[in-house]
Amino acid sequence: MSKSLSVAVLQGGTSSERSVSLRSGAGVAAALHEAGHRVTTVDAGADLIATIEALRAAAPDVVFNALHGPLGEDGAIQGVLEWLGLPYTHSSVRASALAMDKDASRRVFAAAGLPVAEGRVVTMEALAEADPLPPPYVVKPVAEGSSFGVEIVREGDNRRADIARRWAYGREALVEAFIPGRELTVAVLGDRALTVTDIVAASPTGDFYDFDAKYAPGCSVHHLPAALPPEIFEQALRHAEAAHRALGCSGATRSDFRFDEDTSRLVLLEVNTQPGMTPTSLLPEQAAHCGISYPDLCDWIVREALERRGLPTQ
Repeated sequence: MSKSLSVAVLQGGTSSERSVSLRSGAGVAAALHEAGHRVTTVDAGADLIATIEALRAAAPDVVFNALHGPLGEDGAIQGVLEWLGLPYTHSSVRASALAMDKDASRRVFAAAGLPVAEGRVVTMEALAEADPLPPPYVVKPVAEGSSFGVEIVREGDNRRADIARRWAYGREALVEAFIPGRELTVAVLGDRALTVTDIVAASPTGDFYDFDAKYAPGCSVHHLPAALPPEIFEQALRHAEAAHRALGCSGATRSDFRFDEDTSRLVLLEVNTQPGMTPTSLLPEQAAHCGISYPDLCDWIVREALERRGLPTQ
C-alpha cells in the first residue's frame, strides 16, 4: 500500500499569473488531501526568506510546485528548492529555464527536427520602425505564460508602433509568423502523451487561446479527443513526447500547437513545464479522459518526483 506523504503545495508567486497559481494550488491541495496525503500550502510572495522559512517549517517529503510564470516556472524557484534539498515536482532548473525562454526552446525544437514557425527576437525600437516579418505575425514576450502580452499584427494593421510603445515585457519580443487554423494541445505524463484537445473559442472573433479563453469559464470549448486526420493526431502525440524529451522535462508537461487544415501543417508553439491545474485546465481534463482522476493525477505527480530522485514512495 502506498504511504501517505507530507506535501508542501507552493502557490501564488509574484508573476502576472499569481491568481491562476492560487487557483491551481487550491485544487491540488484538495486533491492531495483526498488522496490521503498531509498537505501544507505555502504562498510564495515577494519575501523569499519568508517562503524559505515556511518550507523549512513544513519539512515536506516533496514540494508540489504549483507556481506559474517568471520566478516560479523558469528555473528560479527550482534552484531554491535544490539548494534547500527538497524534492519537487515537474522539471529541473535547466529544463524549466529552457522551456520558459521561448527563443531558446524554439531553437531546441528546431534542432530536434520539430516544426516551428518562422520567427526571431526583435527590439522594441526595431518593431516600432518596421514590420519584422510579413504580416500577419505574432508578437509575444520571450518569457511569459498564459498568453500574457500576445498580440497579432495583420496586413494593414496600424497597431505595430503602439504595441512597441506600450510593451511591458522587457526591451525585446519574439516575433513569429502567424499560423492560421486550429489550436491543439497535448499533455505528457512521464514519457507518454495522453490525447489531443482541440480548443475552440466560444466567441467567433477569438484569434488565439488567450488568457480569458484559458481560465474564464465559458470562453472556450475543449473537444477531446480532437477530430483530426489520424496521421495528424498521431503526429501531435509524437511531437509532444519529442519536445518533452528535447528540453529534458520531467513529470507533466503540455505542448501547444497550431494546425493549418488548408496546408495540413502542424506547428509546435511551446511546452508548458507546469501546466495549469485549475478546474478549467487542460491537463486534468485530458487525464480524466484517459481514466485518471484528479486526485490520482496529483498523487502520480508527487510520487514521480520522489521516484525520479530514487526516494521511497511506498
